[in-house]
Amino acid sequence: MVTFVYPLYFANTIVTNGRGDLYWSIAMSSSMLIVALLGPALGSIADETRSKKKFLFVFTVVPILCTAGAAFLQPGMIFAGMLLFILANAGYEGGTVFYDAFIPEISPPESTGRVSGFGFAAGYVGSLATIFATKDLLISGNISASFLVTAGIFTIFAIPLFVFVPEQKKRSTLSPWSLIKGGFRQVIQTIKHIRKYRSLSIFLLAFFLYNDAVLTVVAFSGLYAKNTLHFEIGDLIKMFAMVQTVAIIGSIAFGYVTDKFGPKRTIIITLFIWIGVVVGAFLTSTVTEFYFVAGVAGLALGSSQSASRSMMALLTPVEHTAEFFGFYDGFCGKASAVIGPLVFGALSTGFGQRPAIVSLAAFFIVGLVMMRRVTPTTAPV
Repeated sequence: MVTFVYPLYFANTIVTNGRGDLYWSIAMSSSMLIVALLGPALGSIADETRSKKKFLFVFTVVPILCTAGAAFLQPGMIFAGMLLFILANAGYEGGTVFYDAFIPEISPPESTGRVSGFGFAAGYVGSLATIFATKDLLISGNISASFLVTAGIFTIFAIPLFVFVPEQKKRSTLSPWSLIKGGFRQVIQTIKHIRKYRSLSIFLLAFFLYNDAVLTVVAFSGLYAKNTLHFEIGDLIKMFAMVQTVAIIGSIAFGYVTDKFGPKRTIIITLFIWIGVVVGAFLTSTVTEFYFVAGVAGLALGSSQSASRSMMALLTPVEHTAEFFGFYDGFCGKASAVIGPLVFGALSTGFGQRPAIVSLAAFFIVGLVMMRRVTPTTAPV
């Protein structure tokens, strides 16, 4: 929905005034800003509450209903289309906080990495499954029905967690308001702690920049392929299926690269790849050429994320593991999806999609320069 179907439908069908990229960028950035602002409170609730399933149920129902609701949009309903996406994406991304909080409860410490990895892989497989389940509807132009099918798939595969996964009951004596305030106080405290570790601070700034560009590429790749390179729906389906498959392979392959050469070198390699991707997308003019560029992007997609997580683990002192990773995932990872889409949307509206896509190279280049200054150490300044 986020990378392929909805942006095309919203920008090209619902928006009728030629400003689809701009409105899409505002919707994407707004949804991630909401999650970034709510992240500290959600993390605190996930850590302390005995009702994770109740909160997760709400954050699951909202995107399901909003996805189904998109089936009833009509051309010109721009505000409704933006609102449905903002609620759906904020609900989904916010729900991942509670999903993640279940990992320590269902996995022993020595298997947490594998369980997390299988979770990411399952997400890619789910994307492929949904693409194939809706491809005939998409090719025939029945986009509205694809929203209903996707909402149905989401519902079916969410049910097992609520039925079969046990939840450890914590007897928290804190009120919900106290948990929310505690979450925001923790963010301020975490920032103070992180500032004591120079390399970690530099890495998080670098990650913020290059991850912003990665998420922008993900958000606008379908629109770029359709509106600039004039892909047919069938070509788009093949491309995204290929990207998902390559991303799985890249995640596994670069896992070995990370083990052999270290996460810093691996991230630097992937950033060079990403720079090549956006420059290649700017220069390409045919479907075949963009297939190649998209394949390279898929190779870097999973690998840059997994290597970044390894780098974070390497730079984080043991005594701050939960605190710093909560900030990395819950705040930094979400907030980094706010600026890039707005930059792309504004440039695309004013100058076209090609200048907008190549402008993302600046995010990767600055991130690369900062990564070279990172020293793998957990020692404080």
